[in-house]
This record gives sequence, C-alpha cells and structure tokens, in this order.
Amino acid sequence: MRSIRDSTLDLLKGSEGLLRLKPAWVARDWLPPGRRLGLSDEEYDVGERGYICERWLGSTTHADNRTGPVDEGLSYIDWDGPETTLAELVREHPSWVMGDVYARTHDGLGRLAKIFDFEERIPYHIHPREEHARLVGRKSKDEAYYFPPGTDMGKHPETFLGVHPYLGAASRREVLLPYLVAWDDDRILQHAPAYQQLPEHGFFVPSGVLHAPGTALTIELQEDSDTLAMFQALNAGQIISKDLLFKDVPDDYRTRYGERFLLEWVDWPANADPYFYENHHFTPAPVVGSQQPGGEEHWLFLGTQKFSGKKLTVYAGKTYLSLDKGVYVLLVWQGRGTIGGLPVEGRRPGWDEVLVTHERATCPLEFENSGDEDMLVIKFFGPDINTDAPSIAELL
Repeated sequence: MRSIRDSTLDLLKGSEGLLRLKPAWVARDWLPPGRRLGLSDEEYDVGERGYICERWLGSTTHADNRTGPVDEGLSYIDWDGPETTLAELVREHPSWVMGDVYARTHDGLGRLAKIFDFEERIPYHIHPREEHARLVGRKSKDEAYYFPPGTDMGKHPETFLGVHPYLGAASRREVLLPYLVAWDDDRILQHAPAYQQLPEHGFFVPSGVLHAPGTALTIELQEDSDTLAMFQALNAGQIISKDLLFKDVPDDYRTRYGERFLLEWVDWPANADPYFYENHHFTPAPVVGSQQPGGEEHWLFLGTQKFSGKKLTVYAGKTYLSLDKGVYVLLVWQGRGTIGGLPVEGRRPGWDEVLVTHERATCPLEFENSGDEDMLVIKFFGPDINTDAPSIAELL
C-alpha cells in the first residue's frame, strides 16, 4: 500500500495551501450539553460516552475520555483523497504544512482550538504545570477563552477564577484539602471569586490556576493537551467521579500523598493575585497596520507566546488581503464568502473550518465577503509565530 506521504502529495499540490477540515465532535460524560453547536437534538446524545459538548478545531490532539473512539478529537482533512487526519498530514509533510524553518524547530502545530458548549458551569478544576504533567507523560495546558458575540450566554455566565487573596499565605493553603477528601459538595467555590462573561471579552488561564468556566459559548485556544484534575465534587446536581480528581496523578503518588498532592499543582501566587482580573482579562486589541477599506484585524487569546489568535472582520460586500507569519487554522464564525477562492460559510460545519499552510499564509490571501453582514473569522496560531502580539500588561 502507498504511504500517506505518497498518496497525498499530488492532492496537496493541487490544494493551493488551503484545506477544508471536517468538524471533530467531542463528548463529555460529566455535564449536559448547551446544544449550541449546530447539531440536531438527537445527535448530541452519544450513549455511554455522554453528550457532544465540544467541537475541536484543527486538532492534532486525542481527547482523553474514559470511553470513546480512538480518533476522538482528531481533525480529518475534507478531500477526495485517502482518509487522513491533520496529525498524519503534519507528521508526513511537516515542511509543506508548517514551512521549512518552523518545522525544524517545532514537532507539530503545538496548540488546540475548540468551541465548548455546556448547559451547566464546568466544575472547578486545574491543569497541571509542566513538572506535574511530565510525571504522567503529558504536557501542561495553558489556555485562553474568548466569548464570541451573538450567542446565548446560558444560565450561569460567570467564571470562577483563582482563589481569594487570603489563601495566598502558606499557612492557609490547606483550606481546600477537606473538600477534596470528603468529595461530597460544591462548597469549595466559596473560596474563589467569580467574574462575569461578556461578549467580546476573554481570559488567559495558565496551568496551575483553578477555574470553573461559566455557561457562555466559548471559543478556546490552548496548549495541545487534554489533562486536568477536578476539585469540585458536586456539579449540576450530581457527584462527579473522584477518578477525575486523580486522573493525571501517578498511582504511587496517589497512594503516598493522597489528595494533598493535588495542592502542589496549585500556583498559589498566581491564584491569589489581588489583581488577577487585570492581569488575566483581555478584550480584542487592534492589530497595528491591519486596517484596510475592506476590514480589520484584532488580537485574541493574549497572555502567552505558546499560542495566539486574531479576529478578522471583513465588511459586507468587501474584500480583505490577509498576510500572516505562519500556518494557522481558521473558523468562519459569521458570514459567507470565499477565502482564496474557496467557498466558506459561518455556522455551517464542513464549510467553516480551513487549514492555511505556511506558504499560503505568508503570501497575500484574499478574503471576500459576499453577504450583507460582516464576515467574522477567527485565526488560531501555534507557539512562536506571532511574537509581536501584545501582552495583557501592555494593553492596561
């Protein structure tokens, strides 16, 4: 049989650097879905796997669920060629996808974009920092959220982030331990401040920071990892399996240290920062020099060089020439038109997600809006591409 490399090369050359991606639906079994992903009602229920609550975008990351298909979370190329995941394409043709220079210094796209859509607030949880993730062969998971306009915010549009500043003192850090041991209620939330989710706003949440995202439909960009520890036992009227507290803890650490080991995951100075909101909140920031008669760009997902994003607005009936520094995946959130001649349409899975290779991204690429409303496009970049993206501190 011909290899992926041999059988896809001609198709890649004919794609002109633009490849449609099939939607990657991901189920979760610990919360009900918000039903805002564009599926029919019956499609959300996937039996013992739970409900479709997330759509992963341009994903080369496997969803680490208890049950599910071996390719859950992986994006597939939408073409007439052999069935191929984006992960396989990157592995077999790294220079074609990422460019020669970037491919020599990066072993993949290095980020994961998703839309998550829950009816109830996500339980208070944490992602391990690098030193703890390495213990189970995983990566850290810094992440950032953007709340897009024009969607139902749900019944709990507020996010718990960090802990109250008084817990920053070393003598008070074990206040959270009894809730982890008892594992029978949601009172741990009394130790965290909550912030309202607003359209066109977002937060940067680094690994080691406790958080409980609210019910707003959320576009997220993060490191390419699916690792966590739940800290909240009771959520949406049900007790969550305690296995999710220890999901990414080595068995011998669980045996020796029990629940206390999870307190080591917490970056206490970051969580107890009295200026947490100011240091982690962002709104779209204009990209200097991006304004054209046909549209403009804004920075999204600020706070790190591990990933970055942009929102491109193409005005109704106009065109915009885009020029970027490297490979990205895009999501057409609103509107319809063409990208480099490829027809696209927002809110239409299968027509709204495109891989733009390095070579195509670094040459002028025409976005044409053929509708009567603004076309909104979200671009997702991996590490070290947009080194000129501003920090949150620079925008204060």
